[in-house]
Amino acid sequence: MSGARLLTFGCRLNLHESERMQALTGHLDDVVVVNTCAVTTSAERQARQAIRKSHRENPDKRIVVTGCAAQIAPENWRDLPGVAQVMGNAEKLEASSWTQDALRRESAIADIMDAAPVPASPVVETGGHVRALLQVQQGCDHRCTFCIIPYGRGRSRSVPVSEVIERARGLVEAEHHEIVLTGVDIASWGRDLDGTPALGTLCRAVLQAVPELPRLRLSSLDPASVDHDLWYLLAEEPRFLPHLHLSLQAASDLVLKRMKRRHSVRDAADLIRRARALRPDIAIGADLIAGFPTETDEQAQETLDFVTAHRLPYLHVFPYSERPGTPAARMPSVPNARRQARAAALRAVGETNRQAYWQGMIGQPLDVLMEGTERGHSAHFIPVRLKGGQAQRGQRLTLKAHTLDEAGLVAEIN
Repeated sequence: MSGARLLTFGCRLNLHESERMQALTGHLDDVVVVNTCAVTTSAERQARQAIRKSHRENPDKRIVVTGCAAQIAPENWRDLPGVAQVMGNAEKLEASSWTQDALRRESAIADIMDAAPVPASPVVETGGHVRALLQVQQGCDHRCTFCIIPYGRGRSRSVPVSEVIERARGLVEAEHHEIVLTGVDIASWGRDLDGTPALGTLCRAVLQAVPELPRLRLSSLDPASVDHDLWYLLAEEPRFLPHLHLSLQAASDLVLKRMKRRHSVRDAADLIRRARALRPDIAIGADLIAGFPTETDEQAQETLDFVTAHRLPYLHVFPYSERPGTPAARMPSVPNARRQARAAALRAVGETNRQAYWQGMIGQPLDVLMEGTERGHSAHFIPVRLKGGQAQRGQRLTLKAHTLDEAGLVAEIN
């Protein structure tokens, strides 16, 4: 592929923005762009390693570092080997930043730190897949004590309904059969718009205005912000997929309080019970932090017990990572070995739950969107493999799985 080489770390939003940068840098064969993440020290370490490796392998190429880690602390990246420029999150999405003249200018750290936040616009990442990710929101107004992202992304900004619908129509016309709405904090969508509509309002509007869209899915959702329209869609709209991924983080009330989260353990439990009452087969996932500062063995066990009791099949588990400048970084820390052990225990329970959930779907009719001739995902986001037959990429099939393997369910075309 001609153009700049993109190395992307972190969240789906970074993937979106790398897709846009790929289009903006098609004329830059001598540039490597490193789109960094600031969520964990591990993500930053991986980006630094990638920069050093890229410079060793291609010493003549200029390296441009951007993303949240570069936005928050540009001085940490400027002097790494091969780095020609550090670019802010807002700049990276502007065509004028990728001219040869602009790339020759030295980055001004003060300008990066004081730059306007990335505008809210319907960024799309497809990667050539039948499923498309559509960004509808940018930034975050909350200040969870562990999170540095608001400092890199700014306040919450929403993409207006009309723009989201227009982009959704375009995606369907381009033969994308599923759209995933995503953002930094999608549950905050609409709070900065006239009338303060809720996320469910947007979902209903998209499904109504684009009736040919077969499947609509949400990315990670704050448990404190599930609105009336979302509950309605979950109960009444089959195109709104039975899959919720919750930004849970912990299941101990004291830990949640110290995290400055807006939900309680009871809130999360009630949400899960209500979702399953409306869609008994719903897949529910959660983001969890293991070893948050001050977390005791008993509090860690509360989270483990919650995951076990509520049979959550899809877990994203992260050992706590100190982020300088956040309140949590000043709290008494949990030893790293204990964080890793707690994360491993959560992942083990999550794997048990996942296998049980998949097993329970054997013999049930599954709406499968094929992403290749032999593999696809069900509406519940279960990977499904065809055995003894092939399908067309982008085809939707109703299948019944007869067994499972380590990668997911196995089905045959009837």
